[in-house]
Amino acid sequence: MTAHTLDLPTLENWLWDAACKIRGPVDAPKFKDYILPLIFLKRLSDVFEDEVSHLAQEFGGVDIAWKLVEEAHRHGQSLVRFYLPPEARWDAIRQKTTSLGQYLTDVVRAVARENPKLQGVIDVVDFNATAAGQRIIDDPPLAELIQVLSKHRLGLEDVEPDILGRAYEYLLRKFAEGQGQSAGEFYTPREVAILMARILEPEPGMTVYDPCCGSGGLLIKCHLRLLETHGVRQNGRLRLPNHVAPLRLYGQEINAATFAMARMNAFIHEMEAEITVGDTMRRPAFTQSDGSLMQFDLVTANPMWNQDFPTKVYEHDSYGRFIFGVPPGSSADWGWIQHMYASLNERGRMAVVIDTGAASRGSGNQGSNRERDIRRAFVERDLVECVILLPENLFYNTTAPGIILVVNKAKRYPGEILLINASKFFVKGRPKNYLADEHVERIAVVYHGWAAEEGLSAVISNEEAARNDYNLSPSRYVAQNGSEEVLPLEEALVRLQEAEEERAAIDKELNEILKALGLGEITRG
Repeated sequence: MTAHTLDLPTLENWLWDAACKIRGPVDAPKFKDYILPLIFLKRLSDVFEDEVSHLAQEFGGVDIAWKLVEEAHRHGQSLVRFYLPPEARWDAIRQKTTSLGQYLTDVVRAVARENPKLQGVIDVVDFNATAAGQRIIDDPPLAELIQVLSKHRLGLEDVEPDILGRAYEYLLRKFAEGQGQSAGEFYTPREVAILMARILEPEPGMTVYDPCCGSGGLLIKCHLRLLETHGVRQNGRLRLPNHVAPLRLYGQEINAATFAMARMNAFIHEMEAEITVGDTMRRPAFTQSDGSLMQFDLVTANPMWNQDFPTKVYEHDSYGRFIFGVPPGSSADWGWIQHMYASLNERGRMAVVIDTGAASRGSGNQGSNRERDIRRAFVERDLVECVILLPENLFYNTTAPGIILVVNKAKRYPGEILLINASKFFVKGRPKNYLADEHVERIAVVYHGWAAEEGLSAVISNEEAARNDYNLSPSRYVAQNGSEEVLPLEEALVRLQEAEEERAAIDKELNEILKALGLGEITRG
């Protein structure tokens, strides 16, 4: 599945062992508050050690490399991407046996002092905290937790880039789903994120924006894709040459804990990233001096699907985002898409993972339908470039397949839409399916080659989309073994909610007419 040594089952067993060490003293939903900062500290330490090892290859020995790193630091210089003080290195932490809670608290604060980008991110946890005069977690379970976390290396070559997001997602799903947002609302499966980066193919110096960035996984994948296509190997790792401009990355995230992980991820990958915390739909963070939205070359996102937003959020918007129509209260999918479109510059492109129903809901209905009408506006303005149907059971919070919608303000093939039915491209996994590397490669080749292949893809005209009432579901145009499209339960519930909303709106209009005529109102049981 991946070249990284820490696969998903191993990761989950490891995290479960870690959580078991602090069961009892700590409420289950709080496990992540203690485990994740230590995982990040371990990752920092392993990456720092890797940096020194790469320098050792260049300078002829590990001892020489360590001396050079320390000497450079004393003179305010750096040979490595960041600096960890000796007490924050994992070997030192493992050997500490007394006053461990205070030691760890001092360590994360020391790391933040040495690396200002981590201030307010890594140093917020107090491992020595008390409640009712008692330590929340004593030193012995903390020591056991550290020993468990010592089992695996977390260097750049050892684990997937968004190991923090993956760990958070597991802990949230395992212990805290009842506490608020469900897992999967922010975490995009690794291979889907890679596919999106392959579709966008970022170029040097581009600006890339994720309005609901979670732990930063999609931004990381864009950064790594640029390294793959334009980087050179130096001291054992890929770097951009001086003449190649890095991506400028921007992200906003509503969940404070997840925002902190995005900041950590950006730091460890040396990404030029500006990550903010806040509610994008109500208060977008990235605006220009005149109050309008900043605009970007690329947008990549996986917003929560079928999110409930009151219509007043759209109707009272001061940023001019929802020019194509007000989405229904039951699903913000086309609200998010319109926000992203408004955030694109004149030649901007976006790839968004969204619920499958966003491509088809409302098509075939008599009369108007909000989502279908917004979709029609996008097609009529020749903005929809591609729709990719993903396999089922990739995402943790649903078994529904999802789609990748590609919007392009400067389409390569005007008047055409590429539809890819990749629903059969998966490897059966436990608990979730996944796309293999060859699946990602095949989809990317079809997209960039604009190829129509029987049983996989079709190219349709905007006029054909109109004849099908703006249904853009790939399964409508690309048949696979005569299989019929089955409506997922989640999709059926959203459509039911939409029908209820439409009925309520019609009842309101009818009652106003009856009232004007002096007749009684209608009521429904």
